[in-house]
Amino acid sequence: MADNFWTGKNVLVTGGTGFLGKHLVPMLQSNGAYVYVPRSKNFDLRKEERVDQLFQEYHPEIVIHMAVHGGGIGHMRKHPGSVFYDNIMMDTLIIEKSFRHDIEKFVGIGTVCSYPKFTSTPFKEENLWNGYPEETNAAYGLSKKMMLVQTQAYREEYGFNGIHLLLVNMYGPYDDFDLERSHVIPALIRKFTEAVENNKKEIEVWGTGKASREFLYVEDAAEGIILATERYNKPYPVNIGTGFEIKIKDLVELIAELTRFDGEIRWDTSKPDGQPRRCLDVSRAKDEFGFEAKVDFRGGLERTVEWYVNYKMGK
Repeated sequence: MADNFWTGKNVLVTGGTGFLGKHLVPMLQSNGAYVYVPRSKNFDLRKEERVDQLFQEYHPEIVIHMAVHGGGIGHMRKHPGSVFYDNIMMDTLIIEKSFRHDIEKFVGIGTVCSYPKFTSTPFKEENLWNGYPEETNAAYGLSKKMMLVQTQAYREEYGFNGIHLLLVNMYGPYDDFDLERSHVIPALIRKFTEAVENNKKEIEVWGTGKASREFLYVEDAAEGIILATERYNKPYPVNIGTGFEIKIKDLVELIAELTRFDGEIRWDTSKPDGQPRRCLDVSRAKDEFGFEAKVDFRGGLERTVEWYVNYKMGK
């Protein structure tokens, strides 16, 4: 960490009450920053007057923009219109007001979903524009890609100091375990845990299991954001991940093992797999600001399962 970079800094973290924010905000505070986390009930980031009010009240020097309307494949398929609109409006207004209020730095949190459906593996940042995103999350991926375009355009015209980080799927404590909205890992942990509790002998999961994914432990993601904010000031997007991929079939079997589910796993092949493969080239993050993920995948999953079990039991 850079000495005294954060001390006394006013930092606005949109989406800071969510999964990633529950880990990032305490880390920023421990580094000496004054962190403000707006709540959606007080500040609707889709409305210009509310975003203006937010900046006028808090006077941030750094903005880390994580607020997002997202979710798993099921949610994305049901709500592509609202996903696109909400993200486009929030991102556009936050960047515009960051510029108008002359902040020192803007950090936009993008997504691996912005990559084309068929991208050579590992995904390199320069491949970002080589095709259309996977259909089930295209509205989300493209809306977030526009945040990158706006950030670069404002840098070119106004000298705006904004960076864009492409985060791979995260997992860990405080994730969203709501089956309607959750991503694959929390959904599987909940399904298997409840199956064990209810003595179910069969679990159904979506797809064929052939697709692969890369996952990043949430504390590593927070560390990557902090390092990038301190050390990176270039217009080019940066992947934040591990560079490790696992097939969904292997993931399902690993979570079954960790939750002690020994029943049958049935694959509903009528449901979509999503993008065929996801694995990032993470060399730019290492070269530019020294970020490398630290938590191994099995260990991170064990921590996540333990947290969820304790959370359910009210510990």
